[in-house]
Amino acid sequence: MNPALVQRILGLVLMSLAATLVAPLVVSLLYDDDNTGPFLIGLGVAASTGFAFWLPVRNVRRELRLRDGFLLVVLLWVVVVLAGAVPFFGLPGLGFTDAVFESTSGFTTSSATILTGIETLPKSLLWYRQQMQWLGGSGTIVLAVAVLPFLGVGGMQISKADTPGPVKQEKLTPRVMQTARALWVVYLGITIACAFGYWFAGMATFDAIGHAFATVSTGGFSTWDAGLRHFDSVAVDLVAVVFMFFGGVNYAMHFLAWRTKDVDTYYMDPQFRTYLWLTLGLIVLVTLYLYGSHTYPSLGQSFRYGALQVVSMQTTTGYASAPFALWPGPLPVLLVLLTFVGGCAGSTSGGITVIRWQLVLAQGMRELKRLVHPTAELPVKYAGKRVPGRILAAVTGFFAMYLVLFGVMMLLLMATGLDQVSAWSAIASCMNNGGAALGQVAQTFQSVPEAGKWVCIAAMLIGRLEVFTLLVLFTPAFWRH
Repeated sequence: MNPALVQRILGLVLMSLAATLVAPLVVSLLYDDDNTGPFLIGLGVAASTGFAFWLPVRNVRRELRLRDGFLLVVLLWVVVVLAGAVPFFGLPGLGFTDAVFESTSGFTTSSATILTGIETLPKSLLWYRQQMQWLGGSGTIVLAVAVLPFLGVGGMQISKADTPGPVKQEKLTPRVMQTARALWVVYLGITIACAFGYWFAGMATFDAIGHAFATVSTGGFSTWDAGLRHFDSVAVDLVAVVFMFFGGVNYAMHFLAWRTKDVDTYYMDPQFRTYLWLTLGLIVLVTLYLYGSHTYPSLGQSFRYGALQVVSMQTTTGYASAPFALWPGPLPVLLVLLTFVGGCAGSTSGGITVIRWQLVLAQGMRELKRLVHPTAELPVKYAGKRVPGRILAAVTGFFAMYLVLFGVMMLLLMATGLDQVSAWSAIASCMNNGGAALGQVAQTFQSVPEAGKWVCIAAMLIGRLEVFTLLVLFTPAFWRH
């Protein structure tokens, strides 16, 4: 391994994080909210620590190896989360655990929060919460499109067969940094369009930008306790549905559609087609159930609230324009289960991702056919191409570890005192980076015991790091020469 190279990159990232704290400082000065202190401290901590990391190894120039990549990705997220927690220390009654929880939720775009009375917070802190999710979303895109396929994590390399990336011959652009830059430009463009959409729908400029940050990143934080319910606007809900759906699409597809000026690029992708039809089918199902159960008096209202909640949960955004936890029958559980599916690989969404579900279902169908034709050669195909056995094994392993970790963390959370429904939905919310939950965590995670919050922090990081990226560091083989 090359620890000096890892240290150098960590230092550069921390100094870059310090630079992003200038924005909330400017907001604090503009709104005169008397909250510059926590951000100055945060900037100083991030900048000085980053400089101390970078200075001794500033001249190191080497190629990143496979093990370096795993170690670097995990350390980057941990260091950014810890540094990002510093500005929350200024809030009364907020301890170290709560600050780290809020920072982790922000950067992993999970939308779980321990804060209440959000609209009473300083404007600079409100901006910072939304900005965290936007930065975390951009990091997630680069991780999913440019890093994880290279590391071969959990079957993510299947995207190389269908989606351009830095490890495929037909690249988005010749270098990884250029790939990341191209994806970031698309991400920024969609964010600007979303902000204008919210503004035209009637939001104030500050709220429009803040909610655009959280919508496009599928993060789900809001500048109001009630979230989108505060605005009670059909136009706002429509903008949210459109851009949450965009956020759940593979960003390489966005780039290709923009570059080729051809929207058919989307529908040519089998993952997108499944994502689209699954979302539309569930919107129809939920709408009809809400209307048929007389939850809302009209079909239009049932569609409005049903569509937003389906897209929000499918993309693991966590926004709500209605108290879906109180909806009748199986709807609350169905919607939480939807976060396990998530959006497309290469998007900002959490969850297992559509492409993995496609592959595991294809494997299941193959095994059923083998029972009837035990000697037949039955390859699993995706997009008309045979899927290598190595990738199928990785996907199967991913599912197995995902479910095992889910069960273990749910039991740990129950051991801290949470009831079964609250513990189940809390881990589903955190591990799928979805935010919305049921039971005593339906509104806030504030009541979760401190030990339980650390379980949730671990769940959010495991989910965002695609399970294997973190777990591989705990294997003896990783550290052997």
